[in-house]
Amino acid sequence: MSLPPAFAEWFARQGWSPHPHQLALLDTAGDSLLIAPTGGGKTLAGFLPSLVELSGGWQGLHTLYVSPLKALTADIGRNLARPVADLGLPIRVEDRTGDTKSSARQRQRTDPPQILLTTPESLALMLSYPEAPRIFGNLRRVVLDELHALAESKRGDQLMLGLARLRSLSPGLIATGLSATVEDPAALADFMGGAAVIHADPGPDPDIAMLRTARPAPWSGGGGHYAVPDVLEAVRRANTTIIFINTRAQAELFFQAIWAANEDNLPIGLHHGSLSREARGRVEAAMAAGQLRAVVATGSLDLGIDWGNVDLVIQVGAPKNVKRLVQRIGRANHRYNAPSTARIVPANRFEVIECVAALEAVRAHDLDGEPRGPGPLDVLCQHILLTASAGPFDADVLFAEVRTAGPYAGLTRADFDDCLNFCATGGYALRAYDRWQRLVQRNGLWQLRDPRATRDLRMNIGTIVEAEMMKVRWKRGGGLLGAVEEAFAATLIPGDTFLTGGQTVRYEGLRELVIEVSPNPHKEPKIAVFSGLKLATSTELSHRVLALIGDPARWDALPPDTQGWLALQAEVSALPQPGTLLAETFPYMGRWHLAIYGFAGRNALQTLGLLLTRTMEEAGLGPLGFLSTDYALLVWSLDPVTDLAPLMDREGLRAGLGEWLAGNAVMKRTFRNVAIISGLIQRNMPGGRRTGKQATFSSDILYDTLRRYDPDHLLLRITAIEAGRGLVDFGRIEEMLDRSPRLDHRMLDRVSPLAAPLMLEMGRVRIEGQGRMRLAEAEAEAMMREAGLTLGEPGMADEAPVPVRTRKAR
Repeated sequence: MSLPPAFAEWFARQGWSPHPHQLALLDTAGDSLLIAPTGGGKTLAGFLPSLVELSGGWQGLHTLYVSPLKALTADIGRNLARPVADLGLPIRVEDRTGDTKSSARQRQRTDPPQILLTTPESLALMLSYPEAPRIFGNLRRVVLDELHALAESKRGDQLMLGLARLRSLSPGLIATGLSATVEDPAALADFMGGAAVIHADPGPDPDIAMLRTARPAPWSGGGGHYAVPDVLEAVRRANTTIIFINTRAQAELFFQAIWAANEDNLPIGLHHGSLSREARGRVEAAMAAGQLRAVVATGSLDLGIDWGNVDLVIQVGAPKNVKRLVQRIGRANHRYNAPSTARIVPANRFEVIECVAALEAVRAHDLDGEPRGPGPLDVLCQHILLTASAGPFDADVLFAEVRTAGPYAGLTRADFDDCLNFCATGGYALRAYDRWQRLVQRNGLWQLRDPRATRDLRMNIGTIVEAEMMKVRWKRGGGLLGAVEEAFAATLIPGDTFLTGGQTVRYEGLRELVIEVSPNPHKEPKIAVFSGLKLATSTELSHRVLALIGDPARWDALPPDTQGWLALQAEVSALPQPGTLLAETFPYMGRWHLAIYGFAGRNALQTLGLLLTRTMEEAGLGPLGFLSTDYALLVWSLDPVTDLAPLMDREGLRAGLGEWLAGNAVMKRTFRNVAIISGLIQRNMPGGRRTGKQATFSSDILYDTLRRYDPDHLLLRITAIEAGRGLVDFGRIEEMLDRSPRLDHRMLDRVSPLAAPLMLEMGRVRIEGQGRMRLAEAEAEAMMREAGLTLGEPGMADEAPVPVRTRKAR
């Protein structure tokens, strides 16, 4: 297919020339995966074949566009409006997300537009309608934007099952995947069910570096507040800046800090997933109109939104993942063959090393990524129930259809039948209860036992199981501010203050499960804790950090103060390095401390801490507690660990894991998520929503019942798999042991330089009262001096360390 004259003229009027990869998609007859840099015109490339085909008119839905974010969907709608209007194309472009008005959603079921923009969850909902064959029967193209981001979670599995259903409803449709950051294009193409990979010119390398700051990074903490003046100065010099923060709580705090320092009253916005839809919409509209100089954002703005006037990205805090950093960098200078400009602000001294390692990886085009396992069965269970909501189905036909989805290509009939049996009866231990008798077979076809169940099933569509949130609104005026976690809300009493939407508010009370607040800008707030995305440093990036620390010849890339810190560590103890697992035992304040530098990620090292303290308890060593970071585990106890090797035995750890998981809350939490996704537990109910406590209570009872009466239940098997690679992450403990066959356990007479920042993390609890705060600061100062370092300004840890000579390790 060549570019028609009208389209060629349109490109010329914009001062553009079609890129080779855009023309390549015009000539591709089958499924394809386009890998192109951010700003390389991927979205237009994905839509160009549709626009050309639609120029001659089309009745019904022609193209379905699926993206991971509602904000991205809205942005695509704005961008598509221009060529559609300029070319006078006889088509309608509409969105279908959770933000779409109910009247529009209802109309789309009978009169769909030619191009529909949606999300995986909304697609799953539409496929559950009896009208689905008519809505999608003439569908010709599906565009899957930011596919790499979807493929990293169960949302991607859900989407691929939806794509398999679309192929059955409209044979011959063409799917096009779009992505900018892919470490393994062939694997992502297989995820689509097989596709030809098209590579665009990668364009120039980005202009990336650490942001120069007047003060060095502190020893501990994750807020990056020491750099607020420097970030604000960078914002002043740029046109528009996106300041990315890793978590919602940190975004709230950083926004407050930068706003307090914003003496020029530069327009700066805040954007994250817990803000109200209206608040997010106002920020997005202001950014699109060029009215903001900066926006503080989380992953809610990671993907694809095209704001051409953004010329600087600042990442506050270590990126934890090279792909994520590349994706965020691409938000700046969102134009083809224009280098993106980005600066990184490490939040603490350890993050300085990670940021340098991440920059090296970006420059080497070395992306990280974990291999995907087979499609999860809880998502398949939800898909089976939603398929039944659309109408009766043949099990053999559905099994064959599901296996055309990339993640489920290796699905066995036994696993499929287990899922079908669960959907029909709930499993052996639950089959006597009517509420889980949901499917019945009649005339060879499976269908819902009670058609009224469709309402409940549709209300609980999706694979995202976040912490329970409660809405926050003004007491007078009723305007919605956003949401906070239910667990945090439970700690509030009238008069308490907290941060939400970048403002300090006072808790007034609870009305109809909505938190009512009043403005209170003059009082120090509590911190609203958002779970959000728990970022862990990727395996590949952890390897780079370890290699950098262990090779002094490469330290020239590090700031002088960080070099001095590592040099002192090498003198006093030893440096972590590839092939060796470094551990240190030392006394402090009447307690013994064990530091293990595992570089295995926070979840894995937390699991290791739980297993080690359990074994230490059995050995009579009196463990008192532990903490984990992405790099290290610190355990404190009454008696020292003098022989670590037996505690680190792989088989012993695995056996301890099995015993610990059997009755642990981690398993119950994981089971709760699996039960919600699979449809065993319904969070959303007609007339209201279950509270988090109600959902947890129900799942705990079910978990204990199944463990006792049906230990081989499908959901328990899924839970064991999910826990092992999720919250527990035992696989990374095994990976740590594999790459570090040598154990170097040092017995020291004092805190080591590398362990000192971990000791500061032990005290990161809010202290009420100036007296106790001064005592804590004095204690921290004394500890850092003993480690051979200076804390600097009390409580801030923002000054450069002054190495001093200390005795060698015993």
